[in-house]
Amino acid sequence: MTYPITNIAIPAILEIKSGVIYELENILKKHQFVNVAILFDEFSYENYAAILKGTFKSIKLDTIKMKANVNLSELIEHAFLLERYDAVIAMGGGTVIDYGKYIAFSRRVPYISIPTSASNDGFASSNCSLIVNDKKTTVPAKVPFGIIVDIDIIQQVPDHFLLAGVGDLLSNITALYDWEYEEQNGVSQVNHFAAMLSKKAVNSFVRTPMTDIHHPIFIKELVSSLTMGGIATVISGNSAPISGSEHLISHALDHVSANPSMHGIQVGIATYIMANVQEHRAERIAKVFTRTRFFDYIKDLQLDKNDYVQAIKMGPSIKPKRYTYLHDEKYREKALSFIDKDPLLKTLWK
Repeated sequence: MTYPITNIAIPAILEIKSGVIYELENILKKHQFVNVAILFDEFSYENYAAILKGTFKSIKLDTIKMKANVNLSELIEHAFLLERYDAVIAMGGGTVIDYGKYIAFSRRVPYISIPTSASNDGFASSNCSLIVNDKKTTVPAKVPFGIIVDIDIIQQVPDHFLLAGVGDLLSNITALYDWEYEEQNGVSQVNHFAAMLSKKAVNSFVRTPMTDIHHPIFIKELVSSLTMGGIATVISGNSAPISGSEHLISHALDHVSANPSMHGIQVGIATYIMANVQEHRAERIAKVFTRTRFFDYIKDLQLDKNDYVQAIKMGPSIKPKRYTYLHDEKYREKALSFIDKDPLLKTLWK
């Protein structure tokens, strides 16, 4: 009897250290790339395009500034107007990272991700969020060929970008518990290797010193753990290892809130809510959010409790084929009761 062999695509390049963008040409040479394009958003173009261009001596480099709010059809058109490159690189925030990922996927060339913040795990995942029919939609692509993170750059971002990354990472805890719940209800099947990687990622992070979220050790642990979460989704073939009921609440908030917060911030708040609903590691999550001053940042946002009430009710309709704790009416009611009575949340609502 023969048994199937599982082949998993993982990044061939993984560099997380200070000053690594100045080594980019040498990294590309090791993989025999001779003609590459780097896509930038407006901020990264103004701050890094000329610097990077000046470090390249032998590899042909084109620098391209992408405009914001490009829809899927425009992105595909743009992809096929580009010349043929050995690799497509994207440097910047989540939007341009997704643009680069999808352009490389469309042209079937290697893609290299250079995030300038650590606000979510999108720089390492195989999916991207693009505008389809005027609505943000998750679109499949491929896992990056390379991930390059310059700690010096990440250190310069405002606190809330790092706090969003913390919120997105801690959601692994509730997402994994949702995944197990789905399996118990016959809706899904847990891939235990993907679950193990996701769990190890968050467990490694929560042991990191948290007195200074801009410290290089903190940033390296955060980025490494977000990367492992992204790879877990490649192994499982879906987002279940890192996305559960808490993400459904965040996606619903994007629809109902007049002023949605950053994705990772919303996910973090929803993670705290759902961990208490699940009665699983809620105390640990609260400690991390307290130590990183996540909760202190949230207090200044003046959140509308009614938005969260609507989002909890709407959440299951975001992904009706899943069966998280939020899909169960009993736990939905528990979530609504919790946000109404929890003493800490009362300090966050406006």
